[in-house]
Amino acid sequence: MKRVVVKVGSAVLTENGEIALKRMQALVDFLVKLREKYEVILVSSGAVAGGYTKLKLDRTIVSNKQALAAIGQPVLMQKYASKFAKYNQVVAQVLVTAANLKKEDDILRVKATVETLIKNSVIPIVNENDATATDELEVGDNDQLSAYITNHTDADMLIILSDIDAYYNSDPRENANAQVVKKVKNIDKEELQKDVNPNNIFATGGIVTKLKAAEYLLNADKEMFLASGFDLSDVESFMLDGKHKGGTIFTKKANR
Repeated sequence: MKRVVVKVGSAVLTENGEIALKRMQALVDFLVKLREKYEVILVSSGAVAGGYTKLKLDRTIVSNKQALAAIGQPVLMQKYASKFAKYNQVVAQVLVTAANLKKEDDILRVKATVETLIKNSVIPIVNENDATATDELEVGDNDQLSAYITNHTDADMLIILSDIDAYYNSDPRENANAQVVKKVKNIDKEELQKDVNPNNIFATGGIVTKLKAAEYLLNADKEMFLASGFDLSDVESFMLDGKHKGGTIFTKKANR
């Protein structure tokens, strides 16, 4: 059975300073269906945003951001656990830092933990441990984290569900005629060097971090699919029905 990592961003999981419970439920519904065909790992943003729902601190201050993450992690996990419980699906929290992903022994331990969870029909929910990470050790965004997790857990594909519904041939916010590029084999180096421009106050990424994640995975002979996290019809069509209606697949495979 193939293994996929699904990453969902803060822009999808939050709305008006609160966790977007309907979108979270739609995500859970999709993951349960996905698990019928694949082994599934979830990389979820939202801890800092979850903490902010309980305590309004200035998240631009590192210590505040770490405190919000510490508050928000159990909030986020409780909501996930509650929604997955409707399907009698057990989930587990796996917190990592950039330091873990730079040490071979730590990588092997993370992989062993994930393997054990999956073998026992548990869905691992991975996030960066913002509560203890320092500026020097932060992965920086969960797009990169999810790409590393995809590679180091021997997954076949990363699915990024975002407020960005696909990769376009130009910025759709500036060009009304921008077209979706449905399949990408190579990424222009200039695209990787553009400024990060997140659309959500809790997000740390943007299209650039997603392209960097895709580049990393293409170099590892793995695939990435980028689609909307607000409307899951494109990812459902692609992953469950084998029909590429929307979204972008980053792959070197000729049969895609």
